[in-house]
Amino acid sequence: MPYSNLNPTNMMTHSGIAATNRGVLAAAATGLDGFIRQMGGNTDTILGRSGVDPEWLMQPTSSLTLVSYCEVLEQAAQATGCDHFGLYYGKQFMPQQLGLLGYIGLCSPTVGEAIQNVARCFHWHQHDTFTQWVEQKEAWRFDYQIRHGAIMARRQDAELTMGMIVNLVRQAAGLHWAPKEVHFEHPAPSDWHEHCKVFDAPVYFNQPFNSLVIAKSVLQRPMPSHDPLLLPLMFAALSQINSTPTRQSMTEQVSAHIQHQLAQGEPQLEAIALQMGITRMSLQRQLRQEQQSFRQLVEQVRCAMAKQYLQQDQLAITDLGMMLGYSETSAFSRAFRRWFGVSPSRYRRQS
Repeated sequence: MPYSNLNPTNMMTHSGIAATNRGVLAAAATGLDGFIRQMGGNTDTILGRSGVDPEWLMQPTSSLTLVSYCEVLEQAAQATGCDHFGLYYGKQFMPQQLGLLGYIGLCSPTVGEAIQNVARCFHWHQHDTFTQWVEQKEAWRFDYQIRHGAIMARRQDAELTMGMIVNLVRQAAGLHWAPKEVHFEHPAPSDWHEHCKVFDAPVYFNQPFNSLVIAKSVLQRPMPSHDPLLLPLMFAALSQINSTPTRQSMTEQVSAHIQHQLAQGEPQLEAIALQMGITRMSLQRQLRQEQQSFRQLVEQVRCAMAKQYLQQDQLAITDLGMMLGYSETSAFSRAFRRWFGVSPSRYRRQS
């Protein structure tokens, strides 16, 4: 069934026969095939490189692991040669395309309630993801963050998601509405001015969350498609798909926390145990059961993120140590030689 013909009734029917959500619903990739072709890529090749069955795209309530989904978007950016793939994909991604979660936003009474409802239900649409709706002085802030230890590269997903939320607000505020600010976790790409053009707002990188800062004045605007009868049905349909969500291993959970702590310095076992609501000893014991230790995980995460950062030529090698939680660049250089047998600069040249 073509996505252009989707409606809430179709999706509720499909959700009744869909399997449990394995990570992210296929509605998050609505129109992906056509957009890849528009950007000069081949969908089958990209999905093949990511180990994804093309059948996943055929039903909006089928699902894929979040690791594979993020890999598809990163592979699409590489294969098409478009560094801003997620940014441009999100720019044209309408909330009607997002499936049940999109209709939860559209059926809400006001803009503010639409974003609040989307934030509250996002974990049903996409697992291992943190969202919150935070009040500030003259604005509210929508925060979004993937928390999966096996996902290092997630820039394309972040830029796509911010575009999706902007387009939800524009349903009520008009096509020329713009947020007050846009924040991204990842480092600034070389052509970061393009982000300012797409969002028509100041864009900041290396931030704690991927965020949209939205003026309070727009939040009481009514959503044109508000439907008080359909809204609870959308909630129920989306929650049913997630009756038994999958759970990350302890190794993956701790790795995700390590990723987010690195920007503040050396990751601390006690702090992560506190965040996870368990004791230090319990965390260590569960890691041992998976043949891991906290120190090994810190090394593995740093190694994987170093490789990811070195692929981004605009990042100065002298900045990478701080981004990976080292107090000195020399400490990062020594660790890198231990991992790869060469200096970071030589590794970048060879790659």
